[in-house]
Amino acid sequence: MIAEIDLGPPPACPTPFNLAKYVLAAGDPAKIALTVVKKCGKLEQISYAKLRGLVNGTAKHFCESGVQNGNRVMLRIGNTSEFPITFLALSWIGAVPIITSSALTIPEVEELIQISQPEFMIADDHTLVPQCNVPCIRSKIIFDKAPPIPAVMEDPNRAGFVMFTSGTSAKPKAVVHAHRAVWSRRMMWADWYDLKVDDRVFHSGAFNWSYTLGTGLLDPWAIGATAVIAPDIPVKDIPNLLEKCRITIFASSPAMFRKISKSDVGLKLSDFRHSLSAGDVLPEKVRSKWEEITQRPIFEAFGMTECSTFLSQSPHDPTLSPQRGRRISIRSGNAAVRKDNVGSIAVHTNDPGLMLGYLERDCVSLPQQNGWFITSDTGKMHDGHQIEFLGRNSDLLNAGGFRVSALEVEETLSKAIEAEVAVASIVVKKNVEVIMAFVTSTDEQEIETLEQFAKSNLARFKQPRAYIPVGTLPRTANGKLVRNKFQKIWEQYHGQT
Repeated sequence: MIAEIDLGPPPACPTPFNLAKYVLAAGDPAKIALTVVKKCGKLEQISYAKLRGLVNGTAKHFCESGVQNGNRVMLRIGNTSEFPITFLALSWIGAVPIITSSALTIPEVEELIQISQPEFMIADDHTLVPQCNVPCIRSKIIFDKAPPIPAVMEDPNRAGFVMFTSGTSAKPKAVVHAHRAVWSRRMMWADWYDLKVDDRVFHSGAFNWSYTLGTGLLDPWAIGATAVIAPDIPVKDIPNLLEKCRITIFASSPAMFRKISKSDVGLKLSDFRHSLSAGDVLPEKVRSKWEEITQRPIFEAFGMTECSTFLSQSPHDPTLSPQRGRRISIRSGNAAVRKDNVGSIAVHTNDPGLMLGYLERDCVSLPQQNGWFITSDTGKMHDGHQIEFLGRNSDLLNAGGFRVSALEVEETLSKAIEAEVAVASIVVKKNVEVIMAFVTSTDEQEIETLEQFAKSNLARFKQPRAYIPVGTLPRTANGKLVRNKFQKIWEQYHGQT
């Protein structure tokens, strides 16, 4: 049987449609929509009534500042409640927010401006903004409880917002999503979150991370639940926060779950239901430790900037599977492979959560083959449409002609020692490429233990040829491993340039 599954039809988005109006429609006016935990531990709380008033007043301000329906507007706003309010206010009036990280340098922002060609920029007083010919509006959040200005209700397939791919690739790409993308996220509510109106969903990431924006904010608001965001508090304070805010669902990255598990802080979780993990592969050791200390399950999901999360575990299905409404295939070239064979994971182009395409100045293009968007992730499809995720294409290593999954090797090696281990294909001389391990330990005994464990538990062609001690593993700000940096690390370790 071929590796292709159709769990459609996807939810049909109403038309006309506006993502901001949809997101703000469900919540009880008196209910807390957003709690922001400050560095000092104080809580900023915004009710649904206030959130609607803030979006209304801010939308009027942008209209008066010259922002029009269809304008692309780059956001240079830090980790405050101003970010989602500005995002929704722009969406309300039909403008297209361009999401950027507040941590970017001036040259990095200039590169994104060249790619996305915004008509306006909105910036707070604390975020770097380059000198350029793009008019800059200083962010100004205004509360207005008067009747809202009419939301721009148009085709749900029009451009809704732009975000950039993460730093794991050589050059960021501008991903254009339609207004319908927020509606399509309903497929995750049952098949990943088990999201309910009385949930209090906590996300530890930055406001301008796509995972935080979707899972931490827009989805809870769209169902009328409460979102709790704490982007800047120390890891050691998170366990107490989970109890203080009576969190029911905790969404974060594997890197954060690893850090909290190492903190040895007791967890008292009277209202807690489960955790959600995305953004990178969740190591089995981290999963086991987290479930041990919380006595609650953790459900993993895989996706990408181009299509958010479309494969997930859930309370009703512990396997990693396509969500209902999705059409997924494992492909090689122009055809689906057979089940249990390795190929590229593909999403059908009729998926309402799939991007409109990549933006390069004024051109939006969606690369596809015979109706499929081919991702950079590899996997296998087994019976029962379970997906075995094998990582990104860059996670497949070349070992003497064999294709080896870096994730498989890392998962095995992680059982030997407590230190983190990552592997990569390293070019040691012309036409010679070998697997090497990079270990966050300088203890010779630990490295010897690791090497002996590999000999007993991995086939010879999967075993690293060397073990390089490093202080930390190279990761993006969101915790994703940047495997293409290991070549440079090895060269520096050997005194090469």
